[in-house]
Order: sequence, then C-alpha cells, then structure tokens
Amino acid sequence: GQLVLSKTQCLARFLFGNAADFEHNLLILHDCNPVFRSAFTGAHTDAERLLRNRLVGENLDPNLRPALWENEETMRSVINELASMADVVLPGIEECKILLGTTDMEEAAQMYQKSGAKIVIIKDGSKGAFVKENENTYTVPGFHVDKVVDTVGAGDGFAVGVISGILEGRTIKESVRRGNAIGAIQVMNISDNEGLPTKEELDKFIETNK
Repeated sequence: GQLVLSKTQCLARFLFGNAADFEHNLLILHDCNPVFRSAFTGAHTDAERLLRNRLVGENLDPNLRPALWENEETMRSVINELASMADVVLPGIEECKILLGTTDMEEAAQMYQKSGAKIVIIKDGSKGAFVKENENTYTVPGFHVDKVVDTVGAGDGFAVGVISGILEGRTIKESVRRGNAIGAIQVMNISDNEGLPTKEELDKFIETNK
C-alpha cells in the first residue's frame, strides 16, 4: 500500500512493532501541516489523488498548527477538505471550534459526516472521547489520572491507540479506549514520548483500570 509515514506511525511502530502492520492501504495524516501548506497551494498531490479515488483509507488527526499556514481560512479549507475524504477523523473539541465553529460534539460530528467522513472521534480531554460511528453515537470515558505532569504528546498517544486498534481489527469503541489509555499514561510523564507504554504495559493499565 502507499502511505505517508507520519509521527503517529513512528510512535505506533515503536509501541507495537510488527503488531502494527502498516502494509495496508492506509494513509495516516497527522502532524504533517508543513506539507499541507505547500502541497495544496498548487497541483493536486498524490495523496489527494489516492484519497479521491478511494485507493487508500485515511485517518485524519488535524493537530492544528496555525503558525504554519499562510492564514486560518486556508488551514480550515484544506483540513476540512481532507476530512471530507476520511474514513476516521480525530479532532479535539477546541479544534472543532476553529474548524467548524462549534463545540457541540454531536453537531460537529454530523457536519463532518455530512461532508463525507465515515467515523468521527472527538477528543474531550480527561472526559474521554465522543464517537459518531454511522448513525450510532456514544462516549468512551477517559481514565483517572492522579497527577497531570505534561500534556504534550497526549494527542499523539491517543491517535496511536485508535489507529493501532483499528489495524488489529478491534472495534472502534475498543480502539478509542486504547487511545484514551495511552493518552492518560502520557500525561503522567514528561515529554511527548518518554512515557509511552509497551503493548504489555498498556494491556495491564487497561485491565487494572476498568
């Protein structure tokens, strides 16, 4: 398969090794904003062609970095266009406010699905995540954290959990729970990857925090 190797993929490979098999037709768009800024101002990119023709699947984590874009309008336009072609969109609640003008998670999810996205998973910090999967909506609660040390990397960890779960054939709900778990573990550690668990450590954390 053809894909863009992103920061999220590198983290997933670090965590899950061969279990996170990325030889699928999957395009993961995360933390690639500098690429977007230049790639979408001219001719269509190979990534866009693949998405438009459904030759690959797409998981999109907006991970907004306004300073990397020429203006906010362009940022919204490009990211929302990519979201319309996505199988899974992973915005945060504050990103919904910037991209869609709303913090109502049901409304935001409906807007993305109406534009073409299949599944919308909205991160809501310690509360967990809101999911709209086809016509079904539900919330996957977050995990209790005794002390937040550093929130950097929590979103990356969440995306790793969701994407690796999907690739392993887990349900969306199970994958989001895994994402919530990695996010919780990450905020209890300094830096964006120092606290990332092994697969065994992650499974133990989930099992002991039911």
